[in-house]
Amino acid sequence: MKKHFETEAIRTQMERSQYAEHSAPLYLTSSFVFEDAEELRAAFADEFDRNIYSRFTNPNTEELVDKICTLEGAEEGIAFASGMAAVFASFAALLSSGDHVVSARSIFGSTHSLFTKYFNKWNIETTYFNANTPQEVETVIQPNTKIIYIETPTNPGLDVLDMEYLSEVAKNNNILLVVDNCFATPYLQKPIVFGADLVIHSATKLIDGQGRVLGGLIVGESDLINEIRPFFRNSGSALSPFNAWVLSKSIETLAVRLDRHCENALALSKHLENQPKICKVKYPFLTSHPQYEIAKKQMLKGGNIVTFELKEGIKAAQVFLNQIQMCSLSANLGDTRTIVTHPATSTHSKLSIEERALVGITDGLIRLSVGLENIEDIKQDIDQALEKI
Repeated sequence: MKKHFETEAIRTQMERSQYAEHSAPLYLTSSFVFEDAEELRAAFADEFDRNIYSRFTNPNTEELVDKICTLEGAEEGIAFASGMAAVFASFAALLSSGDHVVSARSIFGSTHSLFTKYFNKWNIETTYFNANTPQEVETVIQPNTKIIYIETPTNPGLDVLDMEYLSEVAKNNNILLVVDNCFATPYLQKPIVFGADLVIHSATKLIDGQGRVLGGLIVGESDLINEIRPFFRNSGSALSPFNAWVLSKSIETLAVRLDRHCENALALSKHLENQPKICKVKYPFLTSHPQYEIAKKQMLKGGNIVTFELKEGIKAAQVFLNQIQMCSLSANLGDTRTIVTHPATSTHSKLSIEERALVGITDGLIRLSVGLENIEDIKQDIDQALEKI
């Protein structure tokens, strides 16, 4: 029978052992044993699926991957030690020297660093297009372009890109569309439904949801995952069984957590629109968002990230951050606790002033990862900090 998201998130589990446990156990083992020489040979010859070594597979990582594949509608996947390990592997395994990537300009700072500081050394070039004018993508595609890469919503600008349109462009040019789905998770958005070939997650964020462990995932078509798998096995970027177990349990509460995250974020974004010291508030499900209609088409709800711009710039931002009392100052996001971040001096500080300006990261921009506290307490903390500016 077809099950709803919440049921799949809870009931997708590994087979029970002889002990008939209700909750999946931890498999804290580095390797697995074989009955005889023939079984050992056949396993290493890939003649059947078998746990060999936890850098390759482990029951806990397999359960996590199975859950995300089920929830995303993907054929296969791989679990990584972090979100950036997953991002790096998706490019390193699929690209060769001389290839070209087209990327939305609004992306995570570390991903930008991969493109500008490392891949170019290996003769892999990247051309950016403006997330707010995605039709630019068609003008920058080259004969050697292999991948179109996007985040949606973007970090930290909260631009929303039309995946259906970009998928059509990619398919018309025999290019892969790779989507970072970190901000939305499969509960709010399923990029594969809109034509994505690969979906990447930093499971460290909302999938864990409590700021405890690192993890990353790539899911998609079997042929593509099988191209990435040898790189994964040989590069040593495997997710630990313990972290996989934590993340798999976290997914069981993903829907109920995100319902509250999104409810709080929408209420806070509407509240902030009336604050005199703020010149702009951005949230995908505010009607003022420039891609509001696309967000409504692609997303179930607006997510937990809200951004706003202080009128008085960097000095106002510093005062605001220093006056925060309850909320946390951190570079992470997706936690149960509300987190306040200043991208220009933290997550995107390695970008030049000009690069930040191109993606709307001003000195006065504040990113809020809205948590699960009572919304009135969140409002009160933000308001009292704003009053001190």
